[in-house]
Amino acid sequence: MELPLDIDQIKGFLAAEEGAALYTRARSIAAIGPALEIGSYCGKSTVYLGLACQQSNNTLYAVDHHVGSEEHQPGEMFHDPDLFDPGAQKMDSFTTFRDTLRRAGLEQSVVPVVAPSALAARHWNTGLGMIFIDGGHSLEAALTDYRSWVGHLRQHGILAIHDLFPNPADGGHAPYTIYKLAIASGLFDQLGQVGTLGLLRRL
Repeated sequence: MELPLDIDQIKGFLAAEEGAALYTRARSIAAIGPALEIGSYCGKSTVYLGLACQQSNNTLYAVDHHVGSEEHQPGEMFHDPDLFDPGAQKMDSFTTFRDTLRRAGLEQSVVPVVAPSALAARHWNTGLGMIFIDGGHSLEAALTDYRSWVGHLRQHGILAIHDLFPNPADGGHAPYTIYKLAIASGLFDQLGQVGTLGLLRRL
């Protein structure tokens, strides 16, 4: 896998080995259906997933409202003042995200969906080959992402969930909760974990 740009220059929290795992799985599901990510931020995961879709003649839908999760707001741990719009008094990652797509040459392979996850899913009718959940880390946000989208995953499709930390003190306990919920549902085979990325296959 040769990335089309320096991935370390893109803001984000995805480790290289996690990105490589996303790329590999996204390449594998092209015959099943398009891929969808929830939580694009500045596009680091989008490059891995989008490149895989580009190379397999598939499409990636990138769902993000681009006003930041709880942890990105002013005064919070992951707030980035470079992504804060002082005029609107809101965090805004969409301009940076679009620039990432342009520089990576992925504008014909990635469809940005600029909306909250539940709103984007409200009338969604397309079966999906892969879902990558990396949205808000509150329990409400994580459960909303899982419940809104998992029903659209086709048989043998991949469910990937980022930031799995069993210990709440480490952060990411809400993603771990929906990961365990998916396992307990009996609808998935476990494909293992790469870093903090959990991988499941729809039965």
